[in-house]
Amino acid sequence: MLGIAQHVVSKVTSTVTNIEGELGLFTMSDHKILELIYTSHVHEDDSFDVDSLFLITENIIKRSTQIVDNIVQGTQVHVETIDEMPPKASFSSPLCTLKSIGCELSCKAPGDEIAHKSTLSILNKLSTYSWEAKAVLALAAFALEYGEFWLLAQIHQSDPLAKSVAILKRVPVLLKPADLQKRRQAVVELNTLIKTTLQVIDCMFELEKLSTYDPKDVPALAIAMDHIPVDVYWSIITIVACATKVTLLTSDEDKPYDLSQYSQKIHYILNKLKIQLIICKKQIEEAETYRKLRKLFQTPTEVMEVFKALIFTKDTVQPIIDGSTNKTVTIDVLRRKYVLLFISSLDISDDDIAILKPVYEGIKKEDKYKIVWIPIVEQWTDELRKKFEILRTKMPWYTVQYFSPVAGIRFIKEEWHFKGKPAVVVMNPQGKVENTNALHLIRIYGMKAFPFHKGIEDTFTSDKEWITPIVNDIHPTIQTWIKEEKYIFFYGGKDNEWIQQFTKKATAIANDPFIKELKINIELFCVGKSAKGGEDLGILGRFWSGIESLFFTNVNKQTDTVTKEVQKLLSYKNESGWAVLSKGSTVVVSGHGFTILKVLEDFERWKELIKEKGFEVSFKSYHDKVIQTMKHCVRLDIPSVAGKVPETMKCPECPRTMETYVSYKCCHTDGPINAHH
Repeated sequence: MLGIAQHVVSKVTSTVTNIEGELGLFTMSDHKILELIYTSHVHEDDSFDVDSLFLITENIIKRSTQIVDNIVQGTQVHVETIDEMPPKASFSSPLCTLKSIGCELSCKAPGDEIAHKSTLSILNKLSTYSWEAKAVLALAAFALEYGEFWLLAQIHQSDPLAKSVAILKRVPVLLKPADLQKRRQAVVELNTLIKTTLQVIDCMFELEKLSTYDPKDVPALAIAMDHIPVDVYWSIITIVACATKVTLLTSDEDKPYDLSQYSQKIHYILNKLKIQLIICKKQIEEAETYRKLRKLFQTPTEVMEVFKALIFTKDTVQPIIDGSTNKTVTIDVLRRKYVLLFISSLDISDDDIAILKPVYEGIKKEDKYKIVWIPIVEQWTDELRKKFEILRTKMPWYTVQYFSPVAGIRFIKEEWHFKGKPAVVVMNPQGKVENTNALHLIRIYGMKAFPFHKGIEDTFTSDKEWITPIVNDIHPTIQTWIKEEKYIFFYGGKDNEWIQQFTKKATAIANDPFIKELKINIELFCVGKSAKGGEDLGILGRFWSGIESLFFTNVNKQTDTVTKEVQKLLSYKNESGWAVLSKGSTVVVSGHGFTILKVLEDFERWKELIKEKGFEVSFKSYHDKVIQTMKHCVRLDIPSVAGKVPETMKCPECPRTMETYVSYKCCHTDGPINAHH
């Protein structure tokens, strides 16, 4: 063991001799500091009562610095204002350790290299203590001298013993009116630096106390604690520098020793630790709110109470705004009501708001249902407040106007899978969630899906007319075609050449004399193309948003035929071409551009079957054959922000489970994306 200690000392000494040559103290990297100080850290002695030592040290520093303020600055601060916590009755002062550290602090010549060497020597002596204890012991050793000095300064004129001890401690040297006036600024700056160092160590203690929490609940704590050893190093070296400054201030010579770089460093560390504490405490508050909300949702209660816990922190309950009157009302208006929580960021479009307006009109006659917009904003700014006001005026329902992050932000993200895109959470009067996101249902079916609870989805999942609510509002002629039970090709894609080929082939079949003779009426609608042939990104965006919503309402029923068709169509979203054939409102087949185009190109091969089996059966049968010969990879892009994404996905075209990939996309815009994406 002795050999190890000697090796550590020799390694530290050899490092110190090169510090000035290699790089300056204040330009040394944190990584380099860690390398140096970890060589002296053996293990932690948990039996040491560091809390009691810190309470005593804190009391000494606070009272000493107040005496300095009284003597040097002339300010009168009553020492009784300090809240003094007593140490444990069992506490025993580590006096020998403190005196040993004191030897490293006493009568050192000024200089960064000497301060660095003394710091490493102190750390070596304290190798078995925790990092926080090392800092406290160093500060306690300094406080022992600093406290005694200023205690003597306060009482030496009235106490003969104190007067004699003060002379040995060179107290009168500093307190001579001429010297005190000359060195006043230096004493004040030193006093401030000591106070700041105490605050830094206090912050370390606060962070250490938070380590009892689950690391998953406070991820910021691990980052802060990883940096504590370096912060301890800077605290101790600052204490060493302060001790040297005290020696110089009480000497007969007036040697300069600038502590400004130490002051800058220690203030930087203090600000960093304060920010880390704020973040950690916020994460703890979020975690506690999260647990509270989970418990609340598991126990039948009252919807208004759940709403209050979800939005507001303690004692911050505020009124909500009634969009129909533009006046504030208390949250009591939600008591014993069915509540639709419209949750979104501020990046929502007029289309997102318009989706809910028919619902608002449909439910406002009854007093049983209420809609409340909850804007999710992590950090409010003046610009975001302006944006909020513009959006709020477009909504006739209730709005939460609470310019702080909502209390249940973690719950909303983790339990309701909110990732940025708008969602509508349906809660009953008992505060029970009946649908974590009814927006997909509302987008497709509107008030037909009322009251929007999860079970209502089952009535739509086996509906072969699933294409109708998606395309009904795209163009007025589509509704007419559907009513007349015509065959309709809905198609589109990324490749304009494919679109032209498909249009040409499909038009030729629609006008084929054989088809005309059988009185088969075929119509074509290219999704995303305007009448003039240009791109209509609004229609294209609404179409794919509808398909995505349909997918999410059926996502848990991957074996269902309709679900497979929807999934298949969604997989073609970014392909060169795709097409859906329907007869009236009933979907016949959906397919990849290559396979559908092949069916059209081979029309002469299967057209004779139409007389016997009908157009849709013949088309689908031949398409099934084509799929077997023209294999292509199926790629399904699901936006992660849209809600809960299934862990596994069955291929819509074969029985295999699809492979999972992660991809990233940027559309170079900060606003909502309603165009083709």
